[in-house]
Amino acid sequence: MMSKRTGRIAVLAALPAALLTTCVASTAFAAENPAFQIDLEQLNDSGSRGTAMLSLRGRELTVWIKSEGMVPGQPSAQHLHGSTDGHDFHCPDASDDTDGDGILNNTEATKDYGDINISLTTEGGTDAGSGLAVDRMPVADKEGKITYKRTITVSQDVVDNIKDLHIVQHGIDRNDNGEYDVEGAGKSELDPKLPQEATAPTNCGVVKGAAVGSIPVGGIETGSGPGAAGLFPGAVTGGVVAATAAAGALVVVRRRTTTRSEATATTAGAA
Repeated sequence: MMSKRTGRIAVLAALPAALLTTCVASTAFAAENPAFQIDLEQLNDSGSRGTAMLSLRGRELTVWIKSEGMVPGQPSAQHLHGSTDGHDFHCPDASDDTDGDGILNNTEATKDYGDINISLTTEGGTDAGSGLAVDRMPVADKEGKITYKRTITVSQDVVDNIKDLHIVQHGIDRNDNGEYDVEGAGKSELDPKLPQEATAPTNCGVVKGAAVGSIPVGGIETGSGPGAAGLFPGAVTGGVVAATAAAGALVVVRRRTTTRSEATATTAGAA
């Protein structure tokens, strides 16, 4: 009897230590592999919205984006904007339409969200020079949704200043004809060969914080993926799951100990 009781005490004593070890290990993993969430909110009354996640593993940056309210069947230029030298940028609003034409163009918005740092293309280069490579940008499906994923190697400056970067998607349909054309808003100030509708920002979002939700699974998709914008599957982190399991084990052991004690007391009383 003494041997069993000693064994139970040893289990109870060991569980808090195991719980602490699990939590510390999880925290260390999160610090080495941080993840950040970005909520994309509409610009230019586009009705576009979405959610993005950034995950770092060393210098490997994985970007997931789910957005809706994009122009169906049209490519969407998208980028990480901002600075890696300590400047604090943010998303613009309608008041930044300095020429008063009713459209916030990219030049007017850049003073708020900064220059292109990384072009979020589907393939090939991701430098700022690929910012208008619309042939390598994701295309919205017939419902105006985009699902995107890509892992790229970034500089250490990007890793160190990831919280200063923002995601911006571009492309609006000002005249509601289902395509980018100069009749909608004229020519782009960035490239006269492109319509303004193709380069004007449609949404923007800033990094919110670390380690949020679960990471979506799957390869890069350019308009053919399922799921509504802003609905990355929610899940607790591995550390919380393990901690909950350990805590549950502690409760079970305590209940078993209590039950056996009660049974012993009942038997003794009956005797």
